[in-house]
Amino acid sequence: MAGYNKYMVMSKNLDLKSELNEPMVYEIRVQSHLGCQWAEWFGGLTITRQDNGDTLLTGPVVDQAALHGLLKKVRDLGMPLLSVIRLESSEADKSDSES
Repeated sequence: MAGYNKYMVMSKNLDLKSELNEPMVYEIRVQSHLGCQWAEWFGGLTITRQDNGDTLLTGPVVDQAALHGLLKKVRDLGMPLLSVIRLESSEADKSDSES
């Protein structure tokens, strides 16, 4: 039962209403440059090549299953995954205006 309580506490911290109604915006950072021709394969995410050689994949992801699907695609390309960050709406708006 202790494990059950731990998961109940975690679920109370989620804003389930926003999670269910609209996709969350994620920023996935991979090592190495990825060409823009891969955008469709990554579900229309914005591909931004960084000066340091990394690539950012940024955009809305409908649910956790879709996120895991994107991460599998990164794995299938053999590109090292550096980070996955869920952006707050204010960060996502800022990222959109910089593109």
